[in-house]
Amino acid sequence: MASKSVRSMTAFGRAEASYATGTAIWELRSVNHRYLEPHFRLPETARALETQLREALRKQLSRGKLELSLNLKSNAGVETSIEVDEDLVRALVGAADRVSAQISQPAPVNPLQVLQWPGVIAEQQTDAEEQARAILHAFGEALSQLSANREREGAELRKFIEARLDQIEQQVASVRELLPQILQAQREKLRARLDDLLADLDRDRLEQEIVLLAQKADVDEELDRLDAHVSETRRVLAGGGAIGRRLDFLMQEFNREANTLSSKSVVTDTTQAAVELKVLIEQMREQVQNIE
Repeated sequence: MASKSVRSMTAFGRAEASYATGTAIWELRSVNHRYLEPHFRLPETARALETQLREALRKQLSRGKLELSLNLKSNAGVETSIEVDEDLVRALVGAADRVSAQISQPAPVNPLQVLQWPGVIAEQQTDAEEQARAILHAFGEALSQLSANREREGAELRKFIEARLDQIEQQVASVRELLPQILQAQREKLRARLDDLLADLDRDRLEQEIVLLAQKADVDEELDRLDAHVSETRRVLAGGGAIGRRLDFLMQEFNREANTLSSKSVVTDTTQAAVELKVLIEQMREQVQNIE
């Protein structure tokens, strides 16, 4: 695919093209889906074009559930020249004259009644090739409009996600800045409690226990991984294209680190940060579901 923009899977496109006897009108609607799932609603006269239509669709889109409706509107009511079958009219008038000869007081032949006779007015025939060209042209226009709308919506989704990434970076930076104080405060709190309750405990063993507890409270690795996930998400967004599945995987990784951070929280600061991170990640995850 030529475009590398971030694309939403929710959009609408409409286009029409005229031919001699009517107009082809397309309406295309798409919503999010794991795969590309098109549903065509075609008149019988256009069924033969479905393979070409599907191929054109696959070249433009890779994911989304689509409803693609074609309406063929005839030019009924539009002024056109009327073609009359002159031979049939002469035959009808001749037959009427022969019947009139058998009637003592025949009524005159009404020209409008003659015109109403089946076949007198030749129906305008649709050129199948011209109609097919109009259908394919209108479909291409509607598909281009749909793609453009998906890109516009995708640009808004990208802004939304990048704003949340900025907030995640702020949360990580805040916890990282407080981490030395958090660990020191936790260390002193544990030592004071253990000194009071276990005055006779072996000092080496006491120190080992403190180190183990301090390690449990150290969330530096989780913070590093969150920073790495932010960088990777930005890289994926910048690359564009069909990135929805990759972003969905990254949201799972984000959530895993936030859960670990929450489980290791020993002070209110990290607990609040973990909660805020989960809120931001969930907001991103909901929007990622709409990205192609």
